Amino acid sequence: MPDATTTPSDRASPRHFPLALVVTAGLAGMLFAVTIVLWVHYGSAVFYEMLLTGIAACF
Repeated sequence: MPDATTTPSDRASPRHFPLALVVTAGLAGMLFAVTIVLWVHYGSAVFYEMLLTGIAACF
C-alpha cells in the first residue's frame, strides 16, 4: 500500500466570498448602523416622522 501523501489541492481552502456579496453586506451593515444612530439621537417618534416624510417625498 503506498504512503498517503497530501497535495496542496487536498487541503481545505479558505472560503472566498464574491466581492458583490461582501459589498452588499457592508452597505447593509452601514445602513443598519446609521439607522440605530439616528434612532438614538432623535428618538423613536421623531425618527418615525422623518421616515414617513422621506417616503412621502418619493411619491
